[in-house]
Amino acid sequence: MKNIFLFVLLIILTLSFNGLSFAQSKAATPTSSVTQQQIDELKSKIASKVAELKLVEKRGVLGTVTSLSDTQITLTDVNTNIKNIDVDELTKFYSSTESFGISDIKKGQTLGVLGLYNKESRRILAREVNDLPAPQKIVLGIISNIDKDNYEITITKENGSKYIFEIQDLTKTLSFTSNALSKSGFSKIQNLQAVIATGITDKQAPSKILASRIILLPDINLSTRIIITLEPTIIPSTGSGIKLYPITK
Repeated sequence: MKNIFLFVLLIILTLSFNGLSFAQSKAATPTSSVTQQQIDELKSKIASKVAELKLVEKRGVLGTVTSLSDTQITLTDVNTNIKNIDVDELTKFYSSTESFGISDIKKGQTLGVLGLYNKESRRILAREVNDLPAPQKIVLGIISNIDKDNYEITITKENGSKYIFEIQDLTKTLSFTSNALSKSGFSKIQNLQAVIATGITDKQAPSKILASRIILLPDINLSTRIIITLEPTIIPSTGSGIKLYPITK
């Protein structure tokens, strides 16, 4: 009799534990489902962010303004590559002047832009636009013309490109001989002479460069690499059709 009572008690305890275990398992199911849903959403967001980061990257560009509108700026960099810039309400403008914005930008102006580059559209969404001084133009070539009246020289490069440099009061003219620099002057400049010139583009006359430094290279011969035809000297006219020819001594 005692054995039967123990057997029944064992069955009752077993059923009780199974029922409790089933109840716990059933109660845990909704929690597991919600957790998995949150994990899936998080994975989706991470994947989307990774894709976005791969598509967009921070980039800076320096160039000259070739065209612009209220929302777009087109720049040409030093390698003549075209850069398309988009401007929005979050774009900040910086300049040495007190007030500077999209309406103050002009063609030919030099800008530095920091923003987000989209690899698909190949456009930059500007976050900062900085007004910068025009970069120095550096030209190595030979002198193909000297305009003594206007204090200008024409320099021809090896590829045939020609640049007109305007000599100013602040222009430093030097001569490099015997591995040393020495002071020189406009009167020392000669045709077919090798030269290195630096300056910035004249905003009033884009075809000319305002010379900051002229370095004459009398010991270097570039005439064999750069073939040019010297421009003829223009003889001034009296206005009556008779030209004044210089007296040779």
